[in-house]
Amino acid sequence: MYFFDKISGIFNLNITFYILEAMKVRTNKYRTALLFFFSVIIYLKTAAQIPQPDTTVIFTPSNPNLIHEQAYSPTVNTWGLDILLSNNGFGLGAFYRHEFSEELAMTVNFAISDVKDDAEVEQYNYYGESYVPGKKNRLLLIPLTVSLQYRLFKDDIAENLRPYLSAGIGPTMVYVSPYLSGEILYDFFGYPYREKLDFFTSLKYGHPRYTLGGFIGAGAFFGMDKGTMSGLSVKYFIAPFPDGIEVMEGGFMKNFGGLFIMLTFSGIF
Repeated sequence: MYFFDKISGIFNLNITFYILEAMKVRTNKYRTALLFFFSVIIYLKTAAQIPQPDTTVIFTPSNPNLIHEQAYSPTVNTWGLDILLSNNGFGLGAFYRHEFSEELAMTVNFAISDVKDDAEVEQYNYYGESYVPGKKNRLLLIPLTVSLQYRLFKDDIAENLRPYLSAGIGPTMVYVSPYLSGEILYDFFGYPYREKLDFFTSLKYGHPRYTLGGFIGAGAFFGMDKGTMSGLSVKYFIAPFPDGIEVMEGGFMKNFGGLFIMLTFSGIF
C-alpha cells in the first residue's frame, strides 16, 4: 500500500511539473506577441510624426505672357498686295498703310493696269494669231497715290466688318508703247502690213506721259485681326490728259481710269 502511494505521489509531481512548463511556454509566446504588437504601434506612431517631403512640382513659365492675358494693340503699319479688276482687264498693286487712330488711316498705293479703248475689237488671222485692227499704241496706267481712309460705324458694327470711305490723289504715268513694228512687210498676195509687236518687245520703244490723278472709293476690311488687311473695295479713278493720247488710228483718249474693283491682302510679306 505504501508502495502505491509513493508511485502516485511521484506521478502527481510529474504532471504538475509538465503543466507548469506548458504554462510557462504559453506565457512566453503571449509575451513575445504582445511585445511585437506594441513595437509595431510605437513605430507607426513615430513614423506618422516625421514630416514628409513635398513632391509637388510647380511649373513656372519662362514667358509670363503664356498665362497672363495681354491687351490687344492693333497693327498701325501694314504692307499689302492689291488685285485690281476693271473693264480693261486686271492689274496689280502694292500699298503701305499707317493708322493714325481706329477711325483714320493713310495709305500709299502703287499700281499697274492695262488701258484699252472702247473701240478695240480683237480678231484672229489665218494662223490663229490675235490682233486689233486699227490699234496704234499700247498703254499702261501707273498711278502713285496718297489717300485717307475714314472708318464708318465704328461703334455700331462688330470688329470683323470695318467699312470705310477713301479718297486719294497723286502723280500718274501712262506708258505709251507701239502696237505694231515700224517695218512694212508684204503678205503672199502682195498686200503690205506691219507685224504686231509682243508686249515686252514693245516696251523697249515706249515713252511715258505724266499727269495728276485721283480717286474716290468705298470698301470694307474683314476679319478680327486688324493686322491682316483682307478686304474688298470699289473706287473710281480719273487721270485727265487734255491733249489726249492716240490709242486707235486717228482716235485720242483724254481721260484714263474708270471703275475698279480691288481685292486687298496683307500679312503675306
